[in-house]
Amino acid sequence: MPLFAIIVAALAIGFEQLIQWKYGPMGIIAFIALSVGLKARNTMISGIGAVVLVMLLAQSG
Repeated sequence: MPLFAIIVAALAIGFEQLIQWKYGPMGIIAFIALSVGLKARNTMISGIGAVVLVMLLAQSG
């Protein structure tokens, strides 16, 4: 179980760095809002984070 947690944490940090590198500070804020909203089971915060990430993804494509 601890090995699995370490692997998941490493993947999350890697994904966070990728978002920050590609989409800048707004991308990292949206990713944090999405993850905090999911952990807290707050649909409004996670929805805002998801919408901002989708807008950033649509803007780059």
